[in-house]
Amino acid sequence: MRRSVQFPAPPDRDPGTARPEPLRTEFTFELPRGYVDESGTVHRSGVMRLATARDELVPLRDDRVRENSAYLSVVLISRVVTRIGTVEDIHPGVIEDLFASDLAFLQDFYRRINAEGHTRAAVTCPSCDEEFAVDLAGGRPGES
Repeated sequence: MRRSVQFPAPPDRDPGTARPEPLRTEFTFELPRGYVDESGTVHRSGVMRLATARDELVPLRDDRVRENSAYLSVVLISRVVTRIGTVEDIHPGVIEDLFASDLAFLQDFYRRINAEGHTRAAVTCPSCDEEFAVDLAGGRPGES
């Protein structure tokens, strides 16, 4: 059962007078397994930017997508991921070389930041049934 969690305004701000936060267009993430480059180096941290309409339209003209619609997510993710570790030339070949769990993570991350506008998810502890929020961007406890 999915439950929604409301996040209160920070204590130093009055919700009635607070100015809206600036639009956040880039989101950091931490891949579950990591991208392994040609030299064997594992890259886990990365950045994904918000998608534009063009990002969603251009892949539809790609011959690889026309031949295999499942390739759409590979092309789309390669357009919006700007960095994985020290790798900044992100192209479909890089995304193809990700482990399946990392691609699934990026697909879900894309959906969260573009459709829902945040990277937090409400979860329930399976042991004690306590509800709390986690940040899917991969931040560690205590990090801002």
